[in-house]
Amino acid sequence: MQSMTAQREPLSPAQVAAENSRSPFVRLTDLIAGIEPGKPVINLSVGEPQHAIPDFVGPVLASHLAEFGRYPANKGTEPFRKAVAAWLGRRYTLAKPVDPEAEVLVLNGTREGLFLGAIAATRYVGDRTGKPAILIPNPFYAAYSAGAAAADCEPVYLPATRASSFLPDLDALDEALLKRTVAFYLASPSNPQGAVASRDYLDRLAALSRRFGFLVFADECYGEIYSKDKPAGMLEAAGAGFSNTVVFHSLSKRSNLPGLRVGFAAGDKNFLAAFLELRNVAAPQVPGPMQHVAVAAYNDEAHVEKNRELYNAKFDLADQIIGDRYGYKRPAGGFFLWLDVSKFGGSEVVTRRLWAEAGVRVVPGRYLAREQADGSNPGADYIRVAMVQDAATTGEALHRIVSVLG
Repeated sequence: MQSMTAQREPLSPAQVAAENSRSPFVRLTDLIAGIEPGKPVINLSVGEPQHAIPDFVGPVLASHLAEFGRYPANKGTEPFRKAVAAWLGRRYTLAKPVDPEAEVLVLNGTREGLFLGAIAATRYVGDRTGKPAILIPNPFYAAYSAGAAAADCEPVYLPATRASSFLPDLDALDEALLKRTVAFYLASPSNPQGAVASRDYLDRLAALSRRFGFLVFADECYGEIYSKDKPAGMLEAAGAGFSNTVVFHSLSKRSNLPGLRVGFAAGDKNFLAAFLELRNVAAPQVPGPMQHVAVAAYNDEAHVEKNRELYNAKFDLADQIIGDRYGYKRPAGGFFLWLDVSKFGGSEVVTRRLWAEAGVRVVPGRYLAREQADGSNPGADYIRVAMVQDAATTGEALHRIVSVLG
């Protein structure tokens, strides 16, 4: 059996690069390989919602089965695009209505859009002053980094730590970097910390994008899961033309439909036209019956409100069980706990220990981040806990964590 307190061996730069290119979940599997779970397993590692899917999904699919026999348009069906545009208008305070014809594009979930978006952005933005760069919050969703690599851009990791309210510090960006920036990825609510960018923050980012000519890719897939206040949206800050701004949404979290693989990109019509040209040759279409389910989902808020209540009930449990341990503070949005375990040996040691002693599977924060220029890793002291199981299972897992760590 591996030692629970074994120190991480120093890695060479080449080894670090190789490790960083692997999926966090593959690395997690390797980390706990050979260790028997100490109790019946509770998996809180993957951000896969476990709440029930909406009741309307089956009937809507059944009524449109014949459409599986036809190739759908890559841009999305007209009913889908209209439903998305209408929902955006209800959800956010926008300078103008979203044009469903030119400003909405269907996606196979947000991951493929966030990945391919980087390639399209590099072609669209054109020459930069110096090596093209894509700015990425650190920690981050792995698709951002993969997209930057595929686009042959330098990924620049912006530390998103407690000192900067778990968002990139816009004041720390120098002009030389901004002049070579192709795209800036921002997740709000953020994964894994649950930080929500204020409207002022979004306004400042939008102003920078217009001044320096880069795109803002706003990953808002957790935007409907929040504790109190609705998160502001990047389209609200983009102005009437939505210039230089693209928002990415999906039904995975909002509607508990991770297997449906339906999402959308909306915003700058000129970029979306270029993006569609790439997707026409590089991405699969989204099946028509799935888009009909999405239309029903975006026209219904009752299941979203119920979903949010279920998450808030589990965060109430975290407030009670975790309390003020591990630097815990109820996140403004999203469904993760980002727990500081530096006093217990750091993210990898604690992840192994929770698996071996409690049967609880979490993700080491180190695997969700990259080493900065000074050698530090913003996730090294944290574990990510996905609050996706039912309340009873979640409560049991939290009690086990406290029992092990104290």
